[in-house]
Amino acid sequence: MKKSKRSKKSNSWKIKQHRDPFFKRSKTLGYRSRASFKLIELNEKFKFLKTNTNLLDLGAYPGSWSQVASKIITKGKILSIDIKNMSPIKNVNFYKSDIFEKTTKNKIRDFFNGKLEVIISDMAADTTGNKSLDSIRTNQLCLEILLLSPKVLVSNGVFVSKVFMGNDFDEIKKLAKTLFKDVKFFKPASSRNESKETYIHCKILKTL
Repeated sequence: MKKSKRSKKSNSWKIKQHRDPFFKRSKTLGYRSRASFKLIELNEKFKFLKTNTNLLDLGAYPGSWSQVASKIITKGKILSIDIKNMSPIKNVNFYKSDIFEKTTKNKIRDFFNGKLEVIISDMAADTTGNKSLDSIRTNQLCLEILLLSPKVLVSNGVFVSKVFMGNDFDEIKKLAKTLFKDVKFFKPASSRNESKETYIHCKILKTL
């Protein structure tokens, strides 16, 4: 019985994917996933990716956001980090590691030599089946990256990350406004309607 339910759920997901216009477009355009359009929309709204931008992509696997960024950033530096292996992308440096390890933070500082301008993250915690718990765990990742950002970003730097609406959303908003002068939220059209995800865009660090 359980196997049958899982099979039905899997088939339902496949049908939904193939009806999804962003999924179809990602295949047509050669993007690694439909998530590519989220970064495209975010950049169209906030314009933080430029030809010479130095960018860090956290939780980069499978490389959807790095792929989009690499088409725009042709003179800057891109470093992508994930605990999973990621297939190579031209002009993108990949480092397999846990972002919260000290050696990884040192790697970031050495790679950008104090000139990191943009941090992007579409990172989400592994799903448990409990949507409330998954939201909390993903938001905790966002909080930890927020705390990292003042240590590695330039003063007019930008931070963009996935965040879920939930009990700890206000905590993220409060911390972001403590660290950055400009904080905004935006839900791209390519983000599914039923999803609680939205994206936070922060720029210009405050002097603490």
